[in-house]
Amino acid sequence: MASTSLLSAETETRRALQLDALSGILPLERRDQLAKILTDDDVATLRHLAKEGMGENSLRALASDLAYLEAWAIAATGSPLPWPAPEALALKFIAHHLWDPAQRESDPAHGMPAEIAMTLRIDGHLRTDGPHAPSTVKRRLAHWATLHRWKGLESPLGTPAIRTGLRLAVRASAKPRRRKSQRAVTRDILDRLIATCQTDRLADTRDLAILLVAFASGGRRRSEVARLRLEQLTLEADVPLDPDDPNSPRLPCMAIALGRTKTAQAADDARVLLIGPPVAALREWIERADIKKGAVFRAIDRWEAIDDPALTPQAINLILKRRCAMAGLDPVAFSAHGLRSGYLTEAARNGIALPAAMRQSQHRSVQQAARYYNDADQALGKAARLAV
Repeated sequence: MASTSLLSAETETRRALQLDALSGILPLERRDQLAKILTDDDVATLRHLAKEGMGENSLRALASDLAYLEAWAIAATGSPLPWPAPEALALKFIAHHLWDPAQRESDPAHGMPAEIAMTLRIDGHLRTDGPHAPSTVKRRLAHWATLHRWKGLESPLGTPAIRTGLRLAVRASAKPRRRKSQRAVTRDILDRLIATCQTDRLADTRDLAILLVAFASGGRRRSEVARLRLEQLTLEADVPLDPDDPNSPRLPCMAIALGRTKTAQAADDARVLLIGPPVAALREWIERADIKKGAVFRAIDRWEAIDDPALTPQAINLILKRRCAMAGLDPVAFSAHGLRSGYLTEAARNGIALPAAMRQSQHRSVQQAARYYNDADQALGKAARLAV
């Protein structure tokens, strides 16, 4: 027994050291937990995907979902994930995570068995008491299928039985979709956040640039803001304030080459423009921080010394929440994604055509982008005011 435990410890240590190579992508504090649950093949696959250039956020999400799938498989079957996975195992996963709460009241065996849930909860893998969000289950199934493809195996996750089972389970669970940010950071909210950045402190200069750049560049994702580099910025010729009047006052213009994003590859050559105040705020921060190359947005210590590494995406989120608190807003109701939804909501309110807004936001899905336009139309329309 002692030799088995020693072997297990040596295995975990080896995996942890291999995961160190991904420390820039995977959260370091989870390294030991991942080493315990992931298999040698799992770690090899993640390292291969990193070398192939998979986006950092995508790889982070895939590693997290793979760890959960492995933990669930061990708790539910007593064995790690088999490759390829049998169709029955995928159906069991769906049944364990998408179920009808009303049916559970009369049938305790409905949904995830209590002993499996308890095991996952004790190990820190399960946090919810009810059925999972359909979007979470769909994402994990999609990552499961992706891993099959990367291993050169045929995936059972696209069979008619799986598609039908997933559709029926989603209908039964009836869990409403949660927004990434409860409230959008529309222009009125943005103005309140900007008002908290009016001193000459370096942190105010930096945060003002972050807020204006993230919003005005089409609602950039927090990961895109965090990894913005000086080499991505290009000064453009000044442009007129009024596009229809070439003699109107001129405004500074700057282009951002986006590179790799959640929906685009580095070779796509996508870029967006900043015009006016966001350019001035960004240039002031770069000048005051004396940034000559590399990361644009960096941490500042209490003595206003600036670090070399870029801010993390989580830091961007925390900055927005801190500014919300300073502006007298509820930080719980806002996240960095609110800048993205707020940009499209504000574009809809101002009558900007959806295709034009999507060119700036770089949304690939018309359906996704149109949701914000539909929400704005519904709030501003007369249909919801018949009883007023």
